[in-house]
Amino acid sequence: MKEKQTHFGYKQIPTEEKVAAVGRVFSSVARKYDLMNDLMSLGVHRLWKRFAIDLSGVRAGQAVLDLAGGTGDLAAKFAKIVGPNGKVVLADINPDMLEVGRDRLIDQNILTVECVEANAECLPFSDACFDCVTIAFGLRNVTDKEAALREMLRVLKPGGRALVLEFSKPTTEMLKKAYDFYSFKILPKMGKYIAKDEDSYQYLAESIRMHPDQETLKKMLIDAGFADVDYHNMTGGIVALHRGFKY
Repeated sequence: MKEKQTHFGYKQIPTEEKVAAVGRVFSSVARKYDLMNDLMSLGVHRLWKRFAIDLSGVRAGQAVLDLAGGTGDLAAKFAKIVGPNGKVVLADINPDMLEVGRDRLIDQNILTVECVEANAECLPFSDACFDCVTIAFGLRNVTDKEAALREMLRVLKPGGRALVLEFSKPTTEMLKKAYDFYSFKILPKMGKYIAKDEDSYQYLAESIRMHPDQETLKKMLIDAGFADVDYHNMTGGIVALHRGFKY
């Protein structure tokens, strides 16, 4: 029987090897991840994340799960919003990214965030325990995206919402050409000279192109069981924020 294959960037690899392959990428870039995000986006990623937080509708006293939360920037902001009576869980499958996130939260004197090593496809949380679940720039690295979306729905309380912030498809051909040039000619070189890892940033550029476009991801959320699904393009569709509700 032929073994199941999945994509790792533009390459095809056995499905069971993807988690480890992606893990190696993020273990390599963990310490330079935030610096590279600032440089790659000219700081605009902070505005994308702020918009996601604004649309989350999170209030004091609520429970928030930030999946693939990495270095903890979203978790830190949610912790300030929910306050001492709320709960924020930072979850990531990669222990090196999680360690960076934990250290950064401690440095900011944010000690209330719970850090959990977890696979988005099989979350170690009970049903209906979060008011909001977010995943920012992480879904494209998940092997079984449909399973992850179903898990996000499962752990949400009725009335809760999920937000998926992810790179998507530019809305104009001119922007697409400029973005492709930047992604494949500039970005890997930045990775080489700043993060000392050209291959990982080549993979990250390829993984963006393999991610479902806006309408496809919207349908995936609906198929997973989310209601009132919508999305908002930012920076000409380079990034999109999808939102869905559990009723």
